[in-house]
Amino acid sequence: TMFDLMRDLRAMGATNALVERSRRPLARAVLLRAAEVYAERFADPDGRVRATFDLVWLSGWVPHESQQKPLRPGSARTRLADALGVPEMPSGEKPGG
Repeated sequence: TMFDLMRDLRAMGATNALVERSRRPLARAVLLRAAEVYAERFADPDGRVRATFDLVWLSGWVPHESQQKPLRPGSARTRLADALGVPEMPSGEKPGG
């Protein structure tokens, strides 16, 4: 049902995040009518209302003086190939020949 869908969306944190949204709850009659319309138009034969949505993931980073500084190129004491347990290949060479 639409109410199950709303419960599932709320459980995964997909609620109205708009700062300027109305804080007044919808009238019960509006929600009941919306549930009827969803059931009539969008429900599967078993009564489930399916939903699709997109996830957007953002991550930000900015350098800070407290962060570790990268080492000078060529200063490594261990080869990456040795750490990974694979043979080292010259740059530009493709695996398998």
